[in-house]
Parts: sequence; C-alpha cells; structure tokens
Amino acid sequence: MITLADIHRQFRTDEVETTALRAIDLNIEAGEFVAIMGPSGCGKSTLLNIMGLIDRPTSGRYLFKGQEVMDLREAELARLRRDNIGFVFQSFNLIDELTIAENVELGLVYRRWAGKERKARVEAAMDRVGVAHRARHYPHQLSGGQQQRAAIARAIVGEPSIILADEPTGNLDTENGEQVMDILKTLNGEGATIVMVTHSPAHADIAKRVVNMLDGQIIVSARRAA
Repeated sequence: MITLADIHRQFRTDEVETTALRAIDLNIEAGEFVAIMGPSGCGKSTLLNIMGLIDRPTSGRYLFKGQEVMDLREAELARLRRDNIGFVFQSFNLIDELTIAENVELGLVYRRWAGKERKARVEAAMDRVGVAHRARHYPHQLSGGQQQRAAIARAIVGEPSIILADEPTGNLDTENGEQVMDILKTLNGEGATIVMVTHSPAHADIAKRVVNMLDGQIIVSARRAA
C-alpha cells in the first residue's frame, strides 16, 4: 500500500538546517498493523505526516497504492488523502462547538453522499467504537477515552484504506488506553491497515510489526512472533 524509498526530510531556516529523516526505506502492506517507536525527536511524527500526505519529503520516492505522489499538486494530494487516509491524533482534535455526531461527520466532508447515507455511516461508525449513545453530546461532556473513541469513529467513517494514529493513547489513563488499543486491534482484525506511533512497548506489542527509529533513521523493523 505504501512504499517509501530513500526518503529524506530537512527543515531549513535562514541560519539552521535540521535533518528530521534520512534514508528511510519502508513498505506498509495492506492489512498490516505497524507500530513506530523511538525517543522524542527521532522523526516518528514527521514520518507519519509524510505517509499521511500532510508533509512532503525533501527527496526520495513515495508510492501510495502504486501511484507516485512526490510530484502531485496540493489539490491532488488532498483528494488522495480524503479518499484513503483516516487520522487519529493524541489530542483528539475534536471541535468543541460540534456534537459528537457532527464531529464524526467531518470525516465525510467533501464526499458527495446523500444525507441519508451520511447519517447511516456516521451512526455505524459511532456504534463500532461504542459512542453512539453520546451522539448528541459535546466533546467536553465526554471522558478522554470517549473523546478518542469518537475521534476513531471520525477516522473510519469514510472507510479509509489506512488509519494513521499518532500517540492515540498518549493522553489517556491505562484503562482508557487499553480500550482504544482493543478498538484498533479489532479494526485491524476486520482488515484495516494501521500505522501507529507510540511510546508504549505494551501497545506496540499489539501490532504485527514494530519499526524502531533513532536520529531520523529506521534502525530495526521486526515482525512480532505470532
């Protein structure tokens, strides 16, 4: 599904050049659950942003479902991202002024689906993660775990090809973190492709493959024993 070859990412200012990623080679196959680990500042989130078509590499090759994306225009990248990628963030990124159902429906923005179909998809996504009973509530009325489940519903409502999760349990206590991981594990078992950045070895162990990074490079990529 994703092929990254010799990916480099530098950030430049007038005085400083910082290398965030160097010589990254990585393949993500359909149906995988991959955890990316490493110390803060090692390039994990930068790599996830590149995979999510939010950021562009400085150099290298990136194929998404066999299509070279390095030279695509922003509008083309936006369409590819909209139709194929669901995002889950550490800070939930829910909009306080919208109900949970309205937040989940944001995952369908720019989709030309009839209102009846949109409503059915939103209800189905909320039901899958256990927040359907909170549809008319606002984010501040939910616990952190419920907010993250709502964020997952928003990520999956459009049936994306891949889910990218950046520290999805980072703001949660142990119990809620485990519940979120159970949902991700279930989604993967149903065929979803998931790439997750995490600091938790226990949560990484749930993934089928662990990629360890250090100083902008992949140092180990190992499949977990069945």
